[in-house]
Amino acid sequence: MQRKVNVFLPMRSGSERIKNKNTRRFAGESGGLCKIKIKQLLKCRCVDKIFVSTDDPKVIAICNKFRSTRIHIEVRPNKLATSSTLTDDLIKYVPSIMPEGHILWTHVTSPFITSSIYDHLISVYFKKLPQFDSLMTVTKLQKFIWNNDAPIGYNRALEKWPRTQTITPLFEVNSGAFLASKECYLKNQDRIGNSPYFYELEPDVAFDIDWWPEFKMAEYMLTAQASCAQNIAIRHEYNEIDHLEFEKNEMLI
Repeated sequence: MQRKVNVFLPMRSGSERIKNKNTRRFAGESGGLCKIKIKQLLKCRCVDKIFVSTDDPKVIAICNKFRSTRIHIEVRPNKLATSSTLTDDLIKYVPSIMPEGHILWTHVTSPFITSSIYDHLISVYFKKLPQFDSLMTVTKLQKFIWNNDAPIGYNRALEKWPRTQTITPLFEVNSGAFLASKECYLKNQDRIGNSPYFYELEPDVAFDIDWWPEFKMAEYMLTAQASCAQNIAIRHEYNEIDHLEFEKNEMLI
């Protein structure tokens, strides 16, 4: 039996770094990052319902255009929709609007986390229970990183410039996805438990949009991906035509 999760998708209005970040046109998509992420989540085999937490009328309008019974709009209280809202306070609010079961918290600002990746990480999450009580996406760092005094992950007394693959890895929480049960939220007042599983994402997949240069870079990356996929499809189509023509000519010989 396939196990499913419900999604918590936060999208408040009033982005300060990028105006209308969630809804402005992105890579030719009129519904922007909001529409792209909803499309991805609706394609997920392991997602049951999508709970959109927002105070933005534009977000609500985009979601309503899908006419999907799987999308639920939860109008966020004003006190939880400001730039000064603490993430901890939003986390405490989540169980009050989510049904029983498991909660996938993700963001529209991660457009490269696709439906297949969501389905895979959800599958991994259930396989890892109960050895781990939650899951979060991370990016591995094996680089020359220092604090104020010394390097982290290697000992310069032993080797001043080791090969990077021998450096003890660190893991950056990239905020692409968090997965835990509603019970875990209530018990820990957190979106992860005491023993989260680290689900690694490559940097290009984990790419998060926060500032304007990142917005433009992600547009370029997504457009390039679409163009590459289209070229592959065209080449495949031409190869099929060439193969049929070859078979037809062979029959005539």
